[in-house]
Amino acid sequence: MENRTALERLDERITQIVQKCEDFTQENETLRNELVTVKAECEIKDAEIEKLLEQNSKKDLEIEEIVNKIESILG
Repeated sequence: MENRTALERLDERITQIVQKCEDFTQENETLRNELVTVKAECEIKDAEIEKLLEQNSKKDLEIEEIVNKIESILG
C-alpha cells in the first residue's frame, strides 16, 4: 500500500533530514573535541621538543668545552 499522501512523504523526508542534521551535529561535536585533544597533545609534544633541543644545545656546549680543555692540555 503505497498510497501515501504528499504530506506523509514530505513528513518522512523532513524527519530524515532532521535526523541527518542531528547526526552531523553530533559528529561535528565529536570532531571538535578530538581537535582540542590533538591540539593539546601537539602543544605538549612541541614543549618537549623545545626542551630536548635546549638540552642538546647544552650538551654540544659541554662537548665543545671538553674538546677545548683536551686541546689545551695536549698543546
